[in-house]
Amino acid sequence: MSDRGAGQSGGLSGTRAATVSDIQVLMRRKEEIEAQIKANHEVLEGQKGVGMNEPLVDFEGYPRADVDVYQVRTARHNIICLQNDHKAVMKQVEEALHQLHAHDKEKQARDLAEAHEEAMSHRMSHNEGHSLSQAFAKVNSISPGSPASIAGLQVDDEIVEFGSVNTQNFQSLHNIGSVVQHSEGKPLNVTVIRRGERHQLRLVPTRWAGKGLLGCNIIPLQR
Repeated sequence: MSDRGAGQSGGLSGTRAATVSDIQVLMRRKEEIEAQIKANHEVLEGQKGVGMNEPLVDFEGYPRADVDVYQVRTARHNIICLQNDHKAVMKQVEEALHQLHAHDKEKQARDLAEAHEEAMSHRMSHNEGHSLSQAFAKVNSISPGSPASIAGLQVDDEIVEFGSVNTQNFQSLHNIGSVVQHSEGKPLNVTVIRRGERHQLRLVPTRWAGKGLLGCNIIPLQR
């Protein structure tokens, strides 16, 4: 038969949130306690159905001879202790469920925030990439045999990058002129959009028979 020691229940650690496994352990403990309470009630039923409050002495004040007084008292004691344990376990179950639900809400909030941050980051990256790919100038004429012609530039090429000049830092054609003047005889990476496709070219500003170092005319695009 169960005694007080068997009715003691262990508590959850206060240093961490409850888990589903913790709740399952508590529920098994609850079922064990309920089974022990039932077993002790059956003991009382087997003793003339004395229950929890039936007197154990006769009308003269002597211990009743028709029941095992010691067994009845032990069963009653066990039931009282087990009922207290049952209340404690049920309180732990309630607290564990509350912690679990709170943790789930926090996790959902974190996941939602992370998803939002990722979406915003992706959007910013997309916008940045889109912005960088925007042309800022256009080639409207090229002289045959010029450095621009040799590099492969064509009329109507839209310039996305010209050396260190791009959409982000382009202010006027003086930016391109400055790069050209400081890059005479040195290859420049030039990125253009031609009929919807990007092309990478290497242009070397060089003195030639014609005017300037490029031999082409570039105009800014109005966006």
